[in-house]
Amino acid sequence: MSSLSRIVRGALGAVVVLAVVGAIFTAGAWVGVREPQSLPGVIRDRVVDRKGAGAVNEALGIIRDDYYKDPGTTKLVDDAIAGMVDGLDDRFSAYFDPKEYRRFQEAQDNRLDGIGVVVSQDPRGLLISKVYAGAPAKEAGLRPDDVIVRAGGKDLKGLSADQASSRVRGPAGTKVELVVLRKEGKKERRLTITAERRPVEIPIVESTLRTEDGKKVGVVRLAQFTNGAAGQVKGAFQKLQRRGAERFVLDLRSNPGGLVNEAQDLAGLFLKGGTVVMLKGRTIGTSVYRAGDDPAFPRVPLVVLVDRGSASASEIVSGALQDRGRATVVGTRTYGKGVFQRVEPLASGGALDITAGQFFTPKGRNLGDKKTQSGDGTAPGKGLAPDVRAQDDPKTPRTDEALQGALRQAAKERGPR
Repeated sequence: MSSLSRIVRGALGAVVVLAVVGAIFTAGAWVGVREPQSLPGVIRDRVVDRKGAGAVNEALGIIRDDYYKDPGTTKLVDDAIAGMVDGLDDRFSAYFDPKEYRRFQEAQDNRLDGIGVVVSQDPRGLLISKVYAGAPAKEAGLRPDDVIVRAGGKDLKGLSADQASSRVRGPAGTKVELVVLRKEGKKERRLTITAERRPVEIPIVESTLRTEDGKKVGVVRLAQFTNGAAGQVKGAFQKLQRRGAERFVLDLRSNPGGLVNEAQDLAGLFLKGGTVVMLKGRTIGTSVYRAGDDPAFPRVPLVVLVDRGSASASEIVSGALQDRGRATVVGTRTYGKGVFQRVEPLASGGALDITAGQFFTPKGRNLGDKKTQSGDGTAPGKGLAPDVRAQDDPKTPRTDEALQGALRQAAKERGPR
């Protein structure tokens, strides 16, 4: 399997799998780990390889054999892998144990057992941006802008969005106790809320038809770039066209990203050929993702609406459409995630989700921080600057000022520039 055929993620999320991991954790890897102890120092150093897999293998064997109580082989291996990933000091890289990886796969297919919320990463845990009607979270009293800081008795601080979400999700019929921070005026209240998990079908696309300045404008909102996202957006555009929409707003606010191939396909609905995004990595080289030659909507006037929660694949699409003059970007600066991750399953049933490189818009822009661009860090950068600024006012919850700005701009659009 070529490296580019593996799953590639652009999320707030995904691996260049370290060859040593497979070597360390295959069956029988611990056979003979104690023998090097008795070898002469010079020979032992060469056999053990203190800078590579041998040293890790040796340490695991000693802990397993000598620790005063049985640490559990599975837990020991999970902790070892998680420790290596934590040592990267990269907020976007993660290790999924087998259970977490199954939940991650379910989320990519828009199916999961959970509580029915849309979340993004927060320094303290998970910030809720949407609560689905009829979902367990709604019934339990969770609200948008709540921050989940604990789930099932475990702190979420410092975890990636995927890792933290996996602790909230779980088998249908089970309950999860959540500790939530909620703003009430200038104060913040700490609440404990229990929700029962149920099968939740995630509606990743919402659409509506609006009228602005006498013109019919279709508004299509995409929550995340999961499997089939581009196809669902295409279907929503076509339905709105049948209802008379002649211009559109693609709403990517609070969209944390997802699969790069879905971003490629979505941009390809509007672009004919040419570059959508370039990926560059230390071990994978440079890959160029291009649009196809038969776009579904090559000339419809288009506005893309973004905010600080628009990250990764959202920035890939917005950046490509902006760079190539195909759409006007409206809103605020985006998140600024200039790197992408790759996911590769491990023999244990878990998976690594590791930052594999940087992505660049068609004009060669990287939206991450300066350290990321030099390969030294993964903090959020300046992000993508909108062509037209529009921002929602949190003091007017019944009015969406940002969407109003996007609708006004859409009414002025004449199509590709």
